[in-house]
Amino acid sequence: MLREIDRILPRSGGAPPDPAFLADVQSGFSARQKSVPARWFYDHRGSQLFEAITRLPEYYPTRTERSILAARAGEIAALVGPGRAVVEFGSGSSAKTPLLLRAVAPACYVPVDISGAFLRESAAALGRSFPDLPIHPLEADFLEPLSLPDGVAGAGALGFFPGSTIGNMEARDAVDLLRNMAATLGADARLVIGIDRIKSPDILVPAYDDAQGVTAQFNLNLLARINRELAADIPIADFRHLVRWNDDAARIEMHLEATRDLAFTVSGRRFAMRAGETIHTENSHKYGRRDAALLLRASGWTPLAEWTDADDLFAVILAGAAD
Repeated sequence: MLREIDRILPRSGGAPPDPAFLADVQSGFSARQKSVPARWFYDHRGSQLFEAITRLPEYYPTRTERSILAARAGEIAALVGPGRAVVEFGSGSSAKTPLLLRAVAPACYVPVDISGAFLRESAAALGRSFPDLPIHPLEADFLEPLSLPDGVAGAGALGFFPGSTIGNMEARDAVDLLRNMAATLGADARLVIGIDRIKSPDILVPAYDDAQGVTAQFNLNLLARINRELAADIPIADFRHLVRWNDDAARIEMHLEATRDLAFTVSGRRFAMRAGETIHTENSHKYGRRDAALLLRASGWTPLAEWTDADDLFAVILAGAAD
């Protein structure tokens, strides 16, 4: 798989590069600690690789959250009430979504994802399981302000934000995002959010550095995307996947480490890296029980109920938009 990624060449023509993607990459590569925002992982190939990660034995969050939803969906439905529009932020394959949809009897479902092709595939698959449910796929970056379809906006929708995606953000950005979600979903909104717990690095690190190397492929695919979409010539074979637990910040960090001194260009702009220098590609913050409640309250949400697994690895929280 890594050899296939290495063979992907920079594109020589076609559509112009996404200006936001280009700006983020060139700005991030110009910083002292080079970085690329994690949202750019999710081209079609990146989305496929992430779905493969969720099925790995080391990656506990997906199966743990799914087990909580399967056990508690009825309780969630009783607290939420029927007939709400369900808006899923960063829907991906919507693998956990049927557990919620079957319980809450929604008016409609709006999956939101940045990867358009993957979004449409997932929405079509879900539509076959729920033929009577109106589904309105929305290709968008949920980190930006959203305009929901007519009849959904302002109707007290139910937001669904699983997977502890909120952990990818610094606290101030997480607060801004959760506030924007409240504004998007409307008055009397509800939010079902998955939040990963702080736990031993012996569990955390393997979850992001699996024995099969799928997470490494996911990380390196970001460089392949930059090469393909931004007319870059990054030597992917000279980078390796690196995972760290940052105890002070209570987060997993993913990096791409240069294995030798190297130079490359991105849309004609030259960059250089020393051996051992890294590109910081993702954070995954972990939260204690009180930390999660504080984050929600600071963002204009009131925690209403919380469920976790027997080992307290992961939490699913139902929150209501504060007046």
